Amino acid sequence: MRYTVYGLVVLLIIIHQDNWLWDDKRLILGFMPITLLYQAGISIGAAIVWFLATKFAWPHHLEEVAQEPPAQAQESGETE
Repeated sequence: MRYTVYGLVVLLIIIHQDNWLWDDKRLILGFMPITLLYQAGISIGAAIVWFLATKFAWPHHLEEVAQEPPAQAQESGETE
């Protein structure tokens, strides 16, 4: 799943370039320019990919290290 998340990030980078809609003046639902709707869709897609990244591609070993108490302070009895 980690490589799927990486692939989705690359896909978002590629489809973020919306050169084909730049000069399109159509309005969606009568008020929203199609380019703005496209960018809103990209933002929602980015939020979903970020959720998947934190769920499946997050390095859990870093959290374990961060939650361990500092070894030097315990051994020498020093406090900060």
